[in-house]
Amino acid sequence: MLEALLTAPAANGPVQAPALLAGDWVTGGPVAERRGPYARRTVSAAVRTGPDAVHAAIAYAVTAAKDIARLALATRADVLDGAAALARDRRDQIARLLALELGKPVKDGGGELDRVAETFAVCAAEARQIGGEVLPVAGWARGVGTTALTHRAPVGVALAITPFNAPANLLAHKLGASFAAGNTTIVKAPPQAPASSAAVVGLLRDAGAPATAVQLLHGGGDVGAALCAAPEVGVISFTGSPETGAAVARAAGAKRLVLELGGNAATIVCEDADIARAAGVCARTGYSNSGQSCISVQRVYVHRSRYRDFLDAFEAAVGELVVGDPLDPGTDVGSMVDDDAAERVVSWAAQAAAGGGAIVRGGTRDGAVVTPTIVADPPADAAVVTAEVFGALVSVLPYDDFDAVLDRCNSSRFGLQAGIFTSDIGRIVTAWRELEVGGLVVNGSSNFRLDHVPFGGVKDSGFGRESPRWMIEDYTTVKTLLLRGVSIWGEN
Repeated sequence: MLEALLTAPAANGPVQAPALLAGDWVTGGPVAERRGPYARRTVSAAVRTGPDAVHAAIAYAVTAAKDIARLALATRADVLDGAAALARDRRDQIARLLALELGKPVKDGGGELDRVAETFAVCAAEARQIGGEVLPVAGWARGVGTTALTHRAPVGVALAITPFNAPANLLAHKLGASFAAGNTTIVKAPPQAPASSAAVVGLLRDAGAPATAVQLLHGGGDVGAALCAAPEVGVISFTGSPETGAAVARAAGAKRLVLELGGNAATIVCEDADIARAAGVCARTGYSNSGQSCISVQRVYVHRSRYRDFLDAFEAAVGELVVGDPLDPGTDVGSMVDDDAAERVVSWAAQAAAGGGAIVRGGTRDGAVVTPTIVADPPADAAVVTAEVFGALVSVLPYDDFDAVLDRCNSSRFGLQAGIFTSDIGRIVTAWRELEVGGLVVNGSSNFRLDHVPFGGVKDSGFGRESPRWMIEDYTTVKTLLLRGVSIWGEN
């Protein structure tokens, strides 16, 4: 069914992105076209799913949940391993779809598909380890003569709402962990990446997952809101903006939620840092995917004694990045998701410069392509410091006192991830303790994560952790069995 989508994407016109409803791929009906931000032409067309499809998907999921819950752990794991193998086989084709729909360079898209394969493989490993406990109840008088056991049971129906910036890997996280946990999953795809999302869902289906395992719906906020409000949905995993996350929470009511929202990540460069290495890492990770990552390098605080050295090295490293056609394997920086996003980044740079900062590189755009932009020492209240840029712009700011720079990092309403370059173990431990973030990367920028390590934030960056082991905990519920008159402790 997905062969045409993968073999020659957008070679002769837009690719149709099917929905997956009640076990069947849906190709007919009205479509929503996606115009590629770099290609500047229609590259995909998503089959629209309206209210009737939402109701049908929920009704089917209720029945499907029992089917998936009964799958043996070994069966779930084998399917996920198969999906990992298919991700490796289809790496280049799906990376091309990402480039067409999003302007993401194919080298970055290929890296994302490598992570998809790893994520599905980790989900398979975690599926094999789902278990329970024997509780030590006999240590208390009322527990004598009783045995208590627990196991983790599927929630039932899971809803995964994925963003455009990493639509393949974040979908693999949500869908893979949900299937490993024994749930049926409804996926609400991002409108900017419908074909890419269909291709990833196809990995699980083509690996042998039952038809009842997953459904894929396309549409806007109305579709997402209807799915979130459905009482049959047991858990929602959402990645996106804080504003949309708040809307998801309002619609969801008392449901279980995992929210991974925004960030304006800080990286600290101490006076003992390897400046050349720090500058190179920040350049590569600050502009990958045109900065459209919740943990992208946005604020770099450099000790004043090394500030000029870092700024010069950073500017030189950024200047070596290749900006251009995302389908070219040599391209480092493609386009942003659309012209409006690009214009916002350029306007924020201009506002920072008007407030006393300096644009030392970039600050311009060509359509949706933003020239990698560096703003030196912007004012503390500038949007490039206080808000989430989510674009190809990095600010470099000097600091004098380590404790004070920790406070400056924490002044944000976000708290997702941070980086620090230093060899001082005391500073590392202090930063780990004091920084209000979900994760700290040492001798690396904020923009680094491992898919099998817990990832998530605090404050307006959300709650819950997006990693297979921890997501499986959110996608399951603990059930307890009390055996009265039966004791493994020999006290019947």
